[in-house]
Amino acid sequence: MNNHNETEDLIRALEDKRYNAILAGDFEAFRALAHPDLSYAHTSGVVDTLQSYLDKCLGGFYIYHSIDHPIQAIKVVGDIALVFGEMNGEITAGGIQKTLRNKALAVWEQRDGEWKLIAYQPTPIPS
Repeated sequence: MNNHNETEDLIRALEDKRYNAILAGDFEAFRALAHPDLSYAHTSGVVDTLQSYLDKCLGGFYIYHSIDHPIQAIKVVGDIALVFGEMNGEITAGGIQKTLRNKALAVWEQRDGEWKLIAYQPTPIPS
């Protein structure tokens, strides 16, 4: 296996860990995967920092009931990995139950030998 495929496999595993942490409500595990300068966007247009996202999750604003996150492609360019896929699920946001069906872009950065999620951007898929 070449280095490129190994990196893609690692990023795929990190994406699984990220979504599993969110679903399990394990936000310390999520924090460990995230870059301190994380920019976490939502389909509403709201963009959270790592801390503001964690505060909302820990405060019960976002409750994740189910998540499916198929990955269409991973592109690695130097110390950046772009993950193109979807984020589909059932959540409660601000007390309102919602069904999510989104295209998604996750950006991972490698620094000091560790990959960290630095940006996430979902886009709703039209019905």
